Amino acid sequence: MSAFDSVLEAIDQANARDPRHCEEEGSAPVPLELLYGIRMSLMGDSFAPDADELVRIAARGQHIERWIIPRDEYPRDKSGYFRWRNELKRHHSKRVSGIMAEHGYSQEDQAIVADILLKKNIKRDARTQTVEDLACLVFLKYYAVSFAKGHDPQKVVGIIAKTLPKMSEKAHAFVADLSLDTGLLEAIEAAKIKLAAIE
Repeated sequence: MSAFDSVLEAIDQANARDPRHCEEEGSAPVPLELLYGIRMSLMGDSFAPDADELVRIAARGQHIERWIIPRDEYPRDKSGYFRWRNELKRHHSKRVSGIMAEHGYSQEDQAIVADILLKKNIKRDARTQTVEDLACLVFLKYYAVSFAKGHDPQKVVGIIAKTLPKMSEKAHAFVADLSLDTGLLEAIEAAKIKLAAIE
């Protein structure tokens, strides 16, 4: 097994310990973050098939062990949310770079992946932007509809309006290939109108 495959396997093994599960129709329950990592990789195969190993590792490890830092441990306000997200990013970057070290990746490669997972230089660094695009596309394809069911429509539009500016033009164009729910497409259009009004 190559070092790359060993790193992906180690990430999957870590995420397979997620105590939370998703029950996809017609299949056995799957640990949430294991499923998320696989979806990130599959989206990468479609959206960025020429991405290098470091992007593919960062995509697979984007949410590694996300459950060990619960949102409820932080205040339910904007400041608490950002503290939680920043702590998650630090954990993901440290954990994945540590796995890479165990399998022989150089310190330079570890640092590149760590910076991707810390979301450094979005819009300026191609690797970081690709992983951010994948995260946004995976959210829209797999999670946005279920999120919408539990929230006010205007909040859904607001979340999408925060998601769209994070995406590259290539990712915006790729949305058409996702075969999204009609209601979600309407929310995306409403978000675009909202963003245009702000500009």
